[in-house]
Amino acid sequence: MTKAIKLLTALPQKQRERLMELAHEVSFPEDARIFEAGGTADRFWVIRSGAVHLDQQVTATRRVTVGSLGAGDLLGWSWLFPPYTWDFGAEAFSQVRAYEFDASAVLALCVEDPLLGLSLVRTVAEILAHRLELTRGKLLEQYTISRGRGL
Repeated sequence: MTKAIKLLTALPQKQRERLMELAHEVSFPEDARIFEAGGTADRFWVIRSGAVHLDQQVTATRRVTVGSLGAGDLLGWSWLFPPYTWDFGAEAFSQVRAYEFDASAVLALCVEDPLLGLSLVRTVAEILAHRLELTRGKLLEQYTISRGRGL
């Protein structure tokens, strides 16, 4: 299994400092919807404190939590890939403090500094690979539980 990667600690110091020049601090109260699946992905966050649940709408009235994020975790990656829309929804499970980044400004910085762009894309890819492994494990666990009940 891949290991959990934290975006800001994974980037080399010089690149991290350049990226952080674009950050501004935000906060979300407990139970705040941060974004909805299908919405425009024009920013991302690195969580400083608190917890965020990622969810998927499965019926008109039911959401299922598909992941949980905490301090140091990247929240949002859809800004990096067309069609630039959120694949999941996100909700603050507790009071959340985070660094927020405007996607267009970060993408412009990546064009200006291709080494930063490459490092950022590689790091996000590692984060996604780890999350995919976790999701696969959860799906297998749910499948095993369902089969055990004869469903």
